[in-house]
Amino acid sequence: MQRIATHWILKGFILLHALCVDDAGAESVVVGHFDQEVARAFGPENGLPPGPVDQVQIIQSLVLSLIGGAWYQWDGKDAWLPLKAQIPAIEPLNLPDSLAVQLSGKINQSIKLRSKDRWIAATSAGLFMQATQEPELMEPMVIHDADGRQWGTQDVRCVAEDHKGEIWFGCKAGVGHLSQQGWHFYEGKDGLPYNDFLSIGVGPDGEIWFGTTMGLIRFHEGKWAYRQGKRWLPNDEVRSLTVDGHGRLWAGTGSGIGLIESIPMTLEEKAQHYEQEIEQYIKRTPFGYVSEVSMIQPGSREEIVRHDSDNDGLWTSMYGAGECFAYAATKDPDAARRARQAFHALAFLQDVASGGNHPAPKGFVARTIRSTQLPNPNDGRLASDYQIKETQDSLWKTYEPRWPRSEDGQWFWKSDTSSDELDGHYFFYPLFYDLVANAAEKERVRQIVRDLTDHLIDHDFQLVDHTGSVTRWGTYRPEDLNHNPDWWAERGLKSLSMLAYLAVAAHITEDNRYLEIQTRLIEDHAYDQNAMIYKIHRGPGSGNQSDDEMAFMCYYTLLRYTPDGPLKQKILTSFYAAWLNEQAERNPFFNFCYAAHALNKKVTDPWGPHAISPADNWLDDALATLKGFSLDRANWSSLNSHRLDIQTLGETSRIDLFDADSSPRGYLNNGMVLPVENTHFNHWNTDPWRLDYHGNGTTLASGTVFLLPYYMGIYHQWIR
Repeated sequence: MQRIATHWILKGFILLHALCVDDAGAESVVVGHFDQEVARAFGPENGLPPGPVDQVQIIQSLVLSLIGGAWYQWDGKDAWLPLKAQIPAIEPLNLPDSLAVQLSGKINQSIKLRSKDRWIAATSAGLFMQATQEPELMEPMVIHDADGRQWGTQDVRCVAEDHKGEIWFGCKAGVGHLSQQGWHFYEGKDGLPYNDFLSIGVGPDGEIWFGTTMGLIRFHEGKWAYRQGKRWLPNDEVRSLTVDGHGRLWAGTGSGIGLIESIPMTLEEKAQHYEQEIEQYIKRTPFGYVSEVSMIQPGSREEIVRHDSDNDGLWTSMYGAGECFAYAATKDPDAARRARQAFHALAFLQDVASGGNHPAPKGFVARTIRSTQLPNPNDGRLASDYQIKETQDSLWKTYEPRWPRSEDGQWFWKSDTSSDELDGHYFFYPLFYDLVANAAEKERVRQIVRDLTDHLIDHDFQLVDHTGSVTRWGTYRPEDLNHNPDWWAERGLKSLSMLAYLAVAAHITEDNRYLEIQTRLIEDHAYDQNAMIYKIHRGPGSGNQSDDEMAFMCYYTLLRYTPDGPLKQKILTSFYAAWLNEQAERNPFFNFCYAAHALNKKVTDPWGPHAISPADNWLDDALATLKGFSLDRANWSSLNSHRLDIQTLGETSRIDLFDADSSPRGYLNNGMVLPVENTHFNHWNTDPWRLDYHGNGTTLASGTVFLLPYYMGIYHQWIR
């Protein structure tokens, strides 16, 4: 039976429906001040001598450190000065010799309990306590867990008494905690990240810190957290810990002193931090393209090198989309200004390709631009193209110039534009059109979208560049997607994208011709059915994360501009399957894209209606990620594959074909990927299942990964 065309409806209804928000029934969350962790590192540049730090102590409100037998005092700002004053009891209390001689093992740490006036010693031979009846004796503590296993019998590294008088110790087996309810024990299966302990510290609010040979561990309110790498510490070997009266953690490490403190902050204040950094350091060229920049010295913003990236059009689109949401939600004129700048930058990528000695067909959009005052990017490029084609990608295009010159001679523009860029453009333009643009700008958007969409249609649903041939990733034509084996893996995503492009074009131009073409692709070539499976998965974390990012933008756009009916039901069903596979990533952008259309919704199949609303924790996960982002967007290395609280993914999980990094991939024991505090990514297309990230702090990424979902959340009224 012939399918019923779903798109022949009144134009006015289309426009009204497109502006409706599908998140009815969502509860908004008031996010006030939260604790934003901030880390600082002190070393020779701050007055400390090189070498390991033996002790960090708080004495009479002074922060002191012992390095190489000499004491240093923090000046309260940036400097450490040699300590000249004599302070009583500067040396820590040690186990009396009369008790220490009884212990055959190495004494790692000893403490005197405040409440019981008894000594406890953590030794290589186990945990010992001063006897009650015979206080001149030290006796081993006999500790058993619910499974009958004995704890604290050897290699106990550290011991402490918290402010409630409860005892904590760390050993290779894990962590033991004696409370009024008895002993509790923590291993990797219970969330303990690591167990090679060196030190312990107790905070005023009940938090317990453990220093290890590979970073810091915190336990607070039943939750474990891990801090490792130069984002958090000058050195991962944490030899000494102390917490001051303000709750600030001081860590003496193998080289330098680390300070981690929590400062009250709102999400709005955090957004402003990223906005300022983007304006000051990230934006490139007078058009303000947003991607990432290089830093000459790791972590230092003093010398910034701006450069083009392969996907400037995509990253600028996502940044601009966030500003559109921001303006719609807040009416902040700065958000409108930033959205307009993004619009002009993206529009220029279409303009710049239209002239010069190698003009592209009308409507073609460049990847990015770079000044002709810089070295010619074509020099030596062809050899690289041949190598890629021979060793990595048999469909790779080999041609020159990949970077033609603009008609005015001021710019190189990069060709071979990818579908990544188109997905970004079609995500941004309708948001700018609906939420920000004035009358003149709306007309300009109409022309841009019309030219680009007509280009695709006129070239048999392909993006064709100045060479007269399709770009490497620029085919959407039915013959390729449905019948060419080289494109079977792209069938679902490319079908989804083209349906979204045509919906956007119909909405912006108010021309039903684009809906007729969309219907033809559905009825004659099953693009709606193709889109039901947007990607071939091989288990959690499989496939190229860029595909997921692109798909979620297209899902959001297609559903925003598609009226109720069979197509919308199919796309919602597809979106549900996609989100189920992605929900473990705690990605606020993915969560918000999905919730905007699926919250409190149902789809129907022959077995009846089925709820597709996101799981109850979708908003909590999104907010945890937004809060967890470090203020420092430098690409510091992070290592997690050694942790005890993870499971590794099987070898069948497919990763990015162009990614040579063979780092192990996995997830936490609770089924979720690592939190953002434990990794780094420049954009949401990075693999969140990778356990180790090998950065060196010389790339500064933009805050778009925070800004887009944050502004999206307040636009949809989930965040207040």
